[in-house]
Amino acid sequence: MGISGLNTPDILRRNAGRLFYGWWIVAAAIAIQGLQGGLLLQAFGAYFLRLQEEFGWSSAALAWSFSILQLQNGLLGPVQGMLVDRFGPRLVLTAGVIVLAVGFLFFSQIQSLLTFYLAFVVLSVGFGLSGYLTLIVAVANWFQRRRSLALALSTTGLGLGGMLVPVVAVALTTFGWRNTAIASGVIILAIGLPLMPIIRGRPERYGMRPDGGPDPRATTSASRAAQAGRDFTVGEAVRTPAFWLISLGHGSALLVVGAIMVHLIPHVVQRLDVSLESAALVVTVMTMTSMVGQIGGGLLGDRMDKRLICAAGMVAHCVALLGITFATSLGMVYVFAIIHGLAWGGRGPLMGAIRADYFGRRALGTIMGLSSVIVTMGIMFGPVFAGWMKDLQGDYEVGFVVLAVMTGLASVFFLAAKRPPQPTRRLADMRRRVRERRERDLERRATDRTRGLG
Repeated sequence: MGISGLNTPDILRRNAGRLFYGWWIVAAAIAIQGLQGGLLLQAFGAYFLRLQEEFGWSSAALAWSFSILQLQNGLLGPVQGMLVDRFGPRLVLTAGVIVLAVGFLFFSQIQSLLTFYLAFVVLSVGFGLSGYLTLIVAVANWFQRRRSLALALSTTGLGLGGMLVPVVAVALTTFGWRNTAIASGVIILAIGLPLMPIIRGRPERYGMRPDGGPDPRATTSASRAAQAGRDFTVGEAVRTPAFWLISLGHGSALLVVGAIMVHLIPHVVQRLDVSLESAALVVTVMTMTSMVGQIGGGLLGDRMDKRLICAAGMVAHCVALLGITFATSLGMVYVFAIIHGLAWGGRGPLMGAIRADYFGRRALGTIMGLSSVIVTMGIMFGPVFAGWMKDLQGDYEVGFVVLAVMTGLASVFFLAAKRPPQPTRRLADMRRRVRERRERDLERRATDRTRGLG
């Protein structure tokens, strides 16, 4: 059945012979992640200093809020993954955008550490539902041969969002952090909700196949059975060493990523005695560099062994954090921030791509959701540990060094994460059960006829 005969959006029908619709989903993912990165994830360090000035909270206490953000994502991950697999990404994304906006409005009214943490619980739910897991599944469903590139492009939104951090820093100084938070919530609703109709479920629903082109077999039972035979169920995936090794490697990488997100700006301001705006520019350079890494990692990921690229990224994370730790000038910070950006960008998109390659699309949301429980431990532990060590030692040196070394050593997880054999037995078992059911039906009918004759 052709695309024109299906209930599809106008943009899909108009571009059926030209631009593959999956790229529109990539564009929407870029915009959504840009909002998240520029207004919350990358901007957190800028809020960090303003909150310390007003309330006098410790670095560790503030870092716990970032860990709440990640913990909630980890706890939400398995349920979120199942919701995405069952209801599709658009419904989950819409709920996430609304909750994220409400979280910013709540955050603008906090008066205590308790309400600060509660606000971050709300922010974290919205951030998770409208963030990485949902978008990765949405994009991965539409691509196969060019999956790494598509996922890489979709995550450049975080880099583009980083370009907003200096604007957020100026807004914090000029209008105050409460007004900036209110404006952020309004912006998320005004831009995020109109993007939701673009997000679509699997291409087979529209008579297409991943990477484009009509697929007349896409909706047949034979095609669905064949796909079920290739893809892993959740139970089959978690029983493979690859599931655990990828999860541990991903979580270890986020030790450094989380620490830098939360503590880079305070570290640079305090170590080098520069302004908040100057330190925020480092984040912009780092995130712009990550966009280069994302595109490069996506191109290489479709042509090379993703495990090797991920392992190299882990080593680069280690080198970058060590360099930032002992930098004696703003120029040195820029150099190592660029290295971190390239590593983060090159490795990040491959986390979803390698899981989709290994386990297929059938239960990708749930598989990634379960994996997020492990991954979250890294991005939770890194910022809190660095903040705790800073409170004890008076600087970030010891904490940053420990996290850097742990991440570098954890590169072995990716090297060991070999592709698991496909669960071919399941298709054979399914066919055997169908054959046995047919035989039972024939026996029952024969029995009924015999009784009728008697």
